[in-house]
Amino acid sequence: QLQASGGGLVQPGGSLRLTCAASGIENFDYYALAWFRQAPGKEREGLSCISAKDQATYFSDAVEGRFTISRDNAKKAVFLQMDSLKPEDTAVYHCATDMTNYCSRYPLYTYRGQGTLVTVSS
Repeated sequence: QLQASGGGLVQPGGSLRLTCAASGIENFDYYALAWFRQAPGKEREGLSCISAKDQATYFSDAVEGRFTISRDNAKKAVFLQMDSLKPEDTAVYHCATDMTNYCSRYPLYTYRGQGTLVTVSS
């Protein structure tokens, strides 16, 4: 299971750090992990991915330069540091994996858990 947490209400320009905790996933360090979000009435939007071995990171244009992804394999966790938040970042944020060791250009988000709501508003 993948459980995201750390969401909440934040003012524009503020920051949040999301955590995704994995349970029941053996060899967590073998897999690339990703974050995506879904706002009401909108399509799912891929945000970021971190690969397994070399921990290469990838970001969508919408969050490049504002969000940072990292992982702690010992804790079986992946993090999304979100800075300079904007109202358009409001969405439910999910973590996911396709159980590959690389970040796919077309991820399926096969394994994903409950998301965490991020609301950016003054």
